[in-house]
Amino acid sequence: MTTRLADIAAQAGVSEATVSRVLNGKPGVAATTRQSVLAALDVLGYERPVRLRQRSEGLVGLITPELENPIFPALAQVIGQALTRQGYTPVLATQTPGGSTEDELTEMLVDRGVAGIIYVSGLHADTTADMQRYDRLRAQGVPYVLVDGFSPKVQAPFISPDDRAAMTLAVTHLVSLGHTRIGLALGPKRFVPVQRKIEGFVRTVQDQLGLAPDEIESQLVQHSLYTLEGGQAAAMSLMDRDCTAIVCASDMMALGAIRAARQRGFEVPRDISVVGFDDSPLIAFTDPPLTTVRKPVPAMGQAAVRTLLEEIGGTPAPHSEFVFMPELVVRGSTASAPGDRTRS
Repeated sequence: MTTRLADIAAQAGVSEATVSRVLNGKPGVAATTRQSVLAALDVLGYERPVRLRQRSEGLVGLITPELENPIFPALAQVIGQALTRQGYTPVLATQTPGGSTEDELTEMLVDRGVAGIIYVSGLHADTTADMQRYDRLRAQGVPYVLVDGFSPKVQAPFISPDDRAAMTLAVTHLVSLGHTRIGLALGPKRFVPVQRKIEGFVRTVQDQLGLAPDEIESQLVQHSLYTLEGGQAAAMSLMDRDCTAIVCASDMMALGAIRAARQRGFEVPRDISVVGFDDSPLIAFTDPPLTTVRKPVPAMGQAAVRTLLEEIGGTPAPHSEFVFMPELVVRGSTASAPGDRTRS
């Protein structure tokens, strides 16, 4: 122990007595000196004492499902910048197929003494998942905020886009262009954002086109994966049902829908219109530029950070959902409905 104190003192440029005071949580040490000692512990590979880990110098975990979809790096950048401006250090933890699970990443972050965790599109969005994992985290004294998804079983602040309104914006735009056969391509039904998009889609199509809800959901809604290939497969099915326009639940799926249309020999938007969701970076520069519903990423990311820091500071945010309004961005992938057309 004496050798360890000497090493840490030399690394931090302070006395061994000062190191001892910091490690034992004693008062009378300047904040900058305390930070130097803790940094020396990290540099030398020593684990921080448990009591100090819980008072970590501003580490905040951010868990995302993946980074291949550009909307997740965009959201991570907003959250990371907002945390940095407040003096916190973001720690990005990403799930990958066959890699670490959300629970494993959570345990890793807690072991490192993070001050709090922000979850993006996590298990809180999956209606089949066990929500008790979040109760256990709360019992450990770790504040957290949940982005993109909602569960009444979890007493925590949620940050979401208005998925129902997003579908209303997309469908209203397509109906105004003369489309009467509009399909919806989205992910597995067990996810809350998917269920909400279906609700908004069905309600708007019913109101504006007079179709029965059962017919809409059975004929015009196609579940797939949130990938380019998933969008391509869903679009193929919807085109088989004579849809002249397709609303997709992500920009990646929309790019897959455009590829599917071209494989059928159709031109976008002359023969079929496509609407995305997210307004991911660079999506304005696709061919054609994608009409999409813009997810309010800056507002959502900043709200997530502000809410978490209130929790960390001892002023818990209301255990409710903060919902942000999306925006329709019209570009080149939508146009008037085609006239008579013979489909292959």
